[in-house]
Amino acid sequence: MSGTTTAPGPLSSAAHAAHVARLTPVLTARDVSIEYEVDPPVRAVRDVSLTLHRGEILGLAGESGCGKSTLAYGLDRLIRPPAVMTSGQVTFHDADGTETDVVALDGDALRAFRWDKVSMVFQGAMNSLNPVISVRAQLEDVLTTHRPHLTKQRRRERCAELLQLVGVDPGRLDAFAHELSGGMRQRVMIAMAMALDPQVMIMDEPTTALDVVVQREILRQIMRLRETFGFAVVFITHDLPLLLEIADRIAVMRAGEIVELDTAEQLYAEPQHEYTQQLLSSFPSLLGEFSYDEERR
Repeated sequence: MSGTTTAPGPLSSAAHAAHVARLTPVLTARDVSIEYEVDPPVRAVRDVSLTLHRGEILGLAGESGCGKSTLAYGLDRLIRPPAVMTSGQVTFHDADGTETDVVALDGDALRAFRWDKVSMVFQGAMNSLNPVISVRAQLEDVLTTHRPHLTKQRRRERCAELLQLVGVDPGRLDAFAHELSGGMRQRVMIAMAMALDPQVMIMDEPTTALDVVVQREILRQIMRLRETFGFAVVFITHDLPLLLEIADRIAVMRAGEIVELDTAEQLYAEPQHEYTQQLLSSFPSLLGEFSYDEERR
């Protein structure tokens, strides 16, 4: 069995330490805590430290209510009252060598940071897209706000390019959200998140409520785009087997804390935390009766 870390924090392995030593950070969170100020208060994220590296897919797994989405929204300063970040630091390491204290951003600086440096694909595309304006108008709104120097012609060309990148016919630019299938809506959300060539993309369960064939197509699309453009991805899901397939590293979250963090390969071969083992054993084998110990053998 691989050596484990002895320092406080999530369980990990020597293989994981060797893996990350070769990587370059793009987003670093240190001791982040987020609380919902209700009665009684709910501490949804508890002293979480996490580093996302340039170009990697980092999976964030755990059961519903464990704090995955709250943590991700906190990284991009998208949490709203009654949620509040009570402690912690979030630092963005730009490709040009500069560093940005994300927690200190406010007003115009925060609006300029979002979508440009770190973008978001929200859970539930139908709820994220504006139902009363066209796909073109929503894409152009991002470009007009963040790239005001672009001409109208160049904005239109960019909108068509974005839909082509995610496998949607540019002829659907004038369509409204209700005229698109679930898979197409999710692709439009991915196109919107890519509009400004961000260095980090946070995806909050982007394949939820889609059938398995469409899920597979979108996952392939995400991986292809990551390879082409080199952005890093935080991929949030409760589906651990899915992350084992697409992620480079996986952080397992439980009750607001990251309990295990390792490479996908190591996590599958030698999961250390009991909760990770339970998550793995909760998915039935296609080969018949499933036993976690037998699967490992």
